[in-house]
Amino acid sequence: MPRSVNHVASRARRKKILSFAKGYWGRRKNVWTVAKNAVEKGWTYAYRDRRTKKRNFRALWIQRINAATRTHGMSYSKFMDLFHKANLQLNRKVLADLAMNHPEAFKSVVDFVQNPSTQTKKANKATKKEVLSNEETPKKKVAVKKSTLTASADETATSNAEIKTEDTSENTKTEE
Repeated sequence: MPRSVNHVASRARRKKILSFAKGYWGRRKNVWTVAKNAVEKGWTYAYRDRRTKKRNFRALWIQRINAATRTHGMSYSKFMDLFHKANLQLNRKVLADLAMNHPEAFKSVVDFVQNPSTQTKKANKATKKEVLSNEETPKKKVAVKKSTLTASADETATSNAEIKTEDTSENTKTEE
């Protein structure tokens, strides 16, 4: 009995690999064994470089922040130390973007980091007030909404009626 081989699946697998090799140079694009090796090597590089991309961008952001902080008379390490002590919630990507595209905003961050004492006191007071007001307001809003829904509808209806009566009285005065 002859051997049974699934040529359809084998050919489909080869066609798939050759489709991945489109655009390659020389025999890498149309010879099965060369294309297979080239595609697998490409996948290996892609896997590796998806990880190194993160490192490279972090290094780029650090270089940009370092250059910007040195224009303000501070080193990168000193800036980041003060930045973390000030408990600001910005990452290096955002800081680098501010340094490159919005230098005045980055300068305000550097100024805040250099003199945090007065600004943090103001910020702490503001956040405490916001926290207290946020905790109290939902309870009041729910109670007020239920009671004022009907009252506000009545008030708007009466105010609209008053406006209409005032308009008609003015029209009659001007006609006389």
